[in-house]
Amino acid sequence: MRAVCIRSAFGRVFFGEVSMEWSGVVGKAVRFAAVIFCALWWAGEAPAQSPQVVGEYVCTEAHVAGKTVPCKAAPLNLKSDGKFELQGREGEYLVNGSWVELNGAVLKSRAKIEAGHKIVFRFYNKKGLCEMVFERRVAELGKSKLG
Repeated sequence: MRAVCIRSAFGRVFFGEVSMEWSGVVGKAVRFAAVIFCALWWAGEAPAQSPQVVGEYVCTEAHVAGKTVPCKAAPLNLKSDGKFELQGREGEYLVNGSWVELNGAVLKSRAKIEAGHKIVFRFYNKKGLCEMVFERRVAELGKSKLG
């Protein structure tokens, strides 16, 4: 047995005895509940991404080894729930400062966020430095129909 003194929020003091067996069980239960609470709080849902990058982007420019070439890339769709879609490939993306990091089963890449709602992918292939510029597609007023 262990003597316990508890002071309530209203100023009352309670004295009592608690079995050592029960105090150990209660302590373990409290620690277990705290661990479960923290795990659920951290796991939560996928973090929503900042609205500054969410949207559909189309490829407007492509440069290969310093030469401009026609851009035939599929649109890049960055969704508000932290998921992306590009040419049928899906995955998650994360905004990290001025970078967008794509992480999918097949596609893993990083692109620079630039002024004017642009996302620029830079990479090397056998022809040299490649640069693909995607710009966010903005719906024009009066051009969309509802229902």
